[in-house]
Amino acid sequence: MNTEPKRHNILVVDDTEENIDILLETLDEDYDVSVALNGIDALEVIEEEKPDLILLDIMMPEMDGYEVCQRLKEDAATRDIPVIFITALTEAGNETKGLELGAIDYITKPFNPSIVKARVKNHLALRQAIKLREDVERMTRHDLKNPLQDILSLPQLMEMTGDNLTESQLDMLSRIEAAGKNMLRLINSSLDLFKMEQGRYTLHPEEVDLMMVVNECVREVETITTSKNIGLKLNVDNVEYDGAQNILVQGEKLLIYSMVANLLRNALDASPEDEAIHISIESGNPAKLKMRNKGAVPLAIRDMFFEKYATAGKHHGTGIGTYSARLIAQVHEGDIGFTVSDEQNETELWVKLPT
Repeated sequence: MNTEPKRHNILVVDDTEENIDILLETLDEDYDVSVALNGIDALEVIEEEKPDLILLDIMMPEMDGYEVCQRLKEDAATRDIPVIFITALTEAGNETKGLELGAIDYITKPFNPSIVKARVKNHLALRQAIKLREDVERMTRHDLKNPLQDILSLPQLMEMTGDNLTESQLDMLSRIEAAGKNMLRLINSSLDLFKMEQGRYTLHPEEVDLMMVVNECVREVETITTSKNIGLKLNVDNVEYDGAQNILVQGEKLLIYSMVANLLRNALDASPEDEAIHISIESGNPAKLKMRNKGAVPLAIRDMFFEKYATAGKHHGTGIGTYSARLIAQVHEGDIGFTVSDEQNETELWVKLPT
């Protein structure tokens, strides 16, 4: 049995024989290196067998490196292949253009073999780490969902068949079911958020009742609101919610649920005890969800409130909740923001979603 690891395949695209010879000599010992002499040939080679990384010259006849890179990034089948430009150009504008098209790095001529080796090795390792993360996330989602089915279904079965259950026992079953739903939400959203960060998430919108989602999130946090004696006041178009109103938005229910749940928990964490959180939904296109709570966002994190890992004053906070909410709003082509009143010691956060 062959136990040697599979060698990575590197595609070198350059119309100058001298450059190809140098790169072959530099990389051939550690990688399987294939060659294309122009952009058109490169696209044909890539269609036959996708390389693990591409070293792409910019200045080539017929089709330059910029166009090759643009075509690769526009194709879902090839957009994830790392592209490193090789060029003698030194102007900052050329580097910016290449990076905006999706290239991950530049290597300038004349080549320094040590630098070429180091950058190729580092970018291949990074790509492998990203793929491993995706694989682990995928396996985690699959393996954890099986036992979760029992956690979600058994409480419902007991509620239907247990005629002699007390109110306290029914309440505990309801909490078990809510915890299971929350875990399922976290499992489903983990890989989705990673794809959103990479700009690779494809939204599959449908009609979602925003009121129903908000109401589910409110029920999920009843334990927290009770323990902190925090009231939750819910209005729809300036009228108190009575369970009958609905506001339909376009999106994915699980993502919208995750966003609202994160924002509500964030408001609960920030709110002092014995206060109230005001949730209001306004119809229109876009529909607007607002949450107002006592507790002004700390000045130190206001400019980075929606950035990853931004948190202050929470020993258990991860700084992921508002960050993920921003990604979800953006992938729905919506918007998110907040206002702070230091005089009233209040924060109002708002989200707009298309209807």
